[in-house]
Amino acid sequence: MNLFTRAASLRRPAAPTASQLPHESQAFTSTGPSDPALAMLTGEWMIDAAHSRIGFSVRHALVTTVRGSFTEYQSRLYFDGRDPSRSRAEIVLSTASVDTGVEQRDAHLMGRDFLDAATYPRMRFVSTAVRPVGNDVYRMAGELTIKSITRPVDLELTYIGHVMDPFGYERVGFDGTTTINRSEWGLTYNQRLAEGGAMVSEKVRLQFDLAVIRSIPGG
Repeated sequence: MNLFTRAASLRRPAAPTASQLPHESQAFTSTGPSDPALAMLTGEWMIDAAHSRIGFSVRHALVTTVRGSFTEYQSRLYFDGRDPSRSRAEIVLSTASVDTGVEQRDAHLMGRDFLDAATYPRMRFVSTAVRPVGNDVYRMAGELTIKSITRPVDLELTYIGHVMDPFGYERVGFDGTTTINRSEWGLTYNQRLAEGGAMVSEKVRLQFDLAVIRSIPGG
């Protein structure tokens, strides 16, 4: 099976081994008693790609914003509702799946000036620690790897809610965001404007709009 599939499988994901999921730096403790409703959500989850978006936005030519997303990725997620600090995540994205809605621009982003997808076909986020910072808000520290450069990032995640959909799938929603300086990952290509600014901002906002599912009932 292809490592990257556009639509996530709805079968129960195999339990990850210790080598498959990160478990470093999990010394944080939760701030208060666990919510019984959240405790019931403890377990393995996966991103439902058909109802999720892993995207980015960047200022272009000082006056407009370009938005895009990565459409192919693989995920391994574990949520611990009793102790959120023990939750963890790993997401691997195909760099060749970048989509901004403009074919010529996508080709440039996949080329050597930016992601160099031919040489570096994947980018990867792995969590290292999670801690609650507010009501339904968590800060997930992790390591982001782009073009073989790994640097720490902090992702702010908001828990949206939990439902059982009409098809029997158990779903949880999270929204996440962080801002990075792309030059720290070797994405240094740029052009200068006559006004003195950069054609493409160094700051890139990453956005994670995630619907995650547990399994098919009885699957």
